[in-house]
Amino acid sequence: MLNIAEDIEVLARFGRALADPIRCRLLLEIREAPAHPSDLADKLGISRTRLSNHLACLRDCGLVVAVPEGRRTRYELADARLGHALDDLRSAVVTVAADRTCAEADEKGCC
Repeated sequence: MLNIAEDIEVLARFGRALADPIRCRLLLEIREAPAHPSDLADKLGISRTRLSNHLACLRDCGLVVAVPEGRRTRYELADARLGHALDDLRSAVVTVAADRTCAEADEKGCC
């Protein structure tokens, strides 16, 4: 049986995670291949502290998991279906709104 309230909460949580460009980049990087924080920080050109905060957010949202590897930790998508969802979402958004901006973000809080 569908629970609309739970579905809405999960979608809103996914939306909050995607609302930040750094988290979007992280998800797309991790979607390509699991990675260690130091490698992700270098690829994204951000500090490890800042990266750690974004990874914590993605973990809390249930989108990525931390996998211990000896002294290091590797991050990967929590479920392979998230990679497919990101691909589908990216394709749909690019197709529908590649030339759009959210000019009303300050007025209506739409974006």
